[in-house]
Amino acid sequence: MANIAWLGKKTPFCGNVSYGLSTIEALRQRGHQTSFIHFDNPKSPGSNETSLLANDPDVSLPYLIKSQVYTIPSPGAQRELRESLERLKPDLVHASLTLSPLDFRLPELCQQIGVPLVATFHPPFDAGIRNLTAGTHQLTYQLYAPALARFDRVIVFSELQAEVLARLGVREHRLAVIPNGVDPELWTPAGPQRTSPMRREVREKLGSERIFLYMGRIATEKNVEALLRAWRLIDPKGCKLVVVGDGPLRTALQNTSSIFDANNVVWWGYEADLNTKVALLQCAEVFILPSLVEGLSLALLEAMSTGSACIATDAGADGEVLDKGAGIVLSTQGVTTQLRTLLPLLRDQPVLTAELGRRARARVLERYTLTRNIDALEVLYGELLGSAHLAANYLELPPWRLKSDNS
Repeated sequence: MANIAWLGKKTPFCGNVSYGLSTIEALRQRGHQTSFIHFDNPKSPGSNETSLLANDPDVSLPYLIKSQVYTIPSPGAQRELRESLERLKPDLVHASLTLSPLDFRLPELCQQIGVPLVATFHPPFDAGIRNLTAGTHQLTYQLYAPALARFDRVIVFSELQAEVLARLGVREHRLAVIPNGVDPELWTPAGPQRTSPMRREVREKLGSERIFLYMGRIATEKNVEALLRAWRLIDPKGCKLVVVGDGPLRTALQNTSSIFDANNVVWWGYEADLNTKVALLQCAEVFILPSLVEGLSLALLEAMSTGSACIATDAGADGEVLDKGAGIVLSTQGVTTQLRTLLPLLRDQPVLTAELGRRARARVLERYTLTRNIDALEVLYGELLGSAHLAANYLELPPWRLKSDNS
């Protein structure tokens, strides 16, 4: 088993946080020793929070600013990171990159202490610059590419994302395409034998209407405004749109919705409770993700796993996830117009939504389970550490690409 130092963040909630927490837990369940080094200003002595003790599996690094998008570490964070790694003596460092200046120092730091360095590169993207938001995220890729070229391995979520980085100079043998994964036993469709008390409670709150749902940040790149415009234009009878999440645009969009007297729009807000999130998705007949840019949305995979019919744009890897009949793929251009056509169809065709939900779950079981994700991580770790025992049980690689130096 490997001793892994995981560098990432635990708050504020975002896809990066979900990815880190679920991966760490799965690795620990398989017997790996893991330490979580994350940005969280150290608490006062005697508290029960994270510390910099050598035997503490969680190590906190001080920061000046931390948001869902980026992190600005304190001036002493790099020194504390190095001291923590020297105490922990990991076999390998895995950085779930937090869009922080410290990201660029990691290759040199890990080279100095003599341990392999793996990165998971999360930033959303759109392969074509079809809007201003996509153009801005392209700059992020251009900025990071020279540093990523110095990591031992860079994990990305799709072939398309790997192609973008390869064009920017990251050598292909350093890239590993390992998609996000979810636990299909947790994110499972509701049924006669699987109707939890929480689902009944959520159903009572939402009423008897058919539920169309968005779950994620309410920010410019998520393009929730386009969904709300389409919803107002068609005003689907017998249906309710539930918006789950928070972000910088929530107040403005919610106020606009109130002006238009949108009684069939529910602003649920941010939901921290896992069981409630599962119940919300189990109640959703249709899940909609109208993003302008994406990585590989965990919320989309969770919705697919719970059997919701899914609509998403072709930004990032989401179109790849839903292709060939697992869902409906939109262009990032003209989202409102496309939804004006699709939403009435889905409203009037419950048999269609049921079939799309069945296909969505089948796609997750085929490609996007957490088990397959961790299998691939163990193969990658074994390759870097020269440890055949890590990969001994996984002689058949997953259906995505995992390249070696000899490829």
